[in-house]
Amino acid sequence: GDEKGLILDKIVEETDPSVVLELGTYCGYSAIRIARLLKPKARLLSIEFNSEFVPIAKEIIEIAGLNDKVTILEGHSEDIIPQLKKKYEVEKVDFVFLDHWKERYAPDTILLEECGLLRKGSVILADNIIYPGAPEFIKYIRSNKRFECTNYPSHLEYMQVEDSMEKAVYLGPDA
Repeated sequence: GDEKGLILDKIVEETDPSVVLELGTYCGYSAIRIARLLKPKARLLSIEFNSEFVPIAKEIIEIAGLNDKVTILEGHSEDIIPQLKKKYEVEKVDFVFLDHWKERYAPDTILLEECGLLRKGSVILADNIIYPGAPEFIKYIRSNKRFECTNYPSHLEYMQVEDSMEKAVYLGPDA
């Protein structure tokens, strides 16, 4: 939506990432918002497990003229994240957008750490942390000295339901 989209835009612009990982493609809306702000050689890898959404997202991304920057990886995040270094030649990710199954936010963040995919300064932005909610993720990052967190209050897309996005900057494994 517009409100959260502006928050996403602001954080992408501040981060100026070369490698972006999005967890949860759906129809490609946020992938397009992110990809249109990326510098020429930057790339976005978007993981989507629902095979029905993948062709729709690919078509929408192609119509937007961004298929040279966006690669959709079909499968489960817990299967694909460990393959990113070898199979997809990802050394580190600069920016991660979490917008998939909320109960996967914390385990996938831990998996990104364990796989050595986060660098000092990597930014994780999580959507829908209040509604439907991601309490385990919030508990994990806010109580972890390796992350510096900022909350962005907002509303559920096109509704007056309170929600927010959480930005977590990775401070490094020794922080």
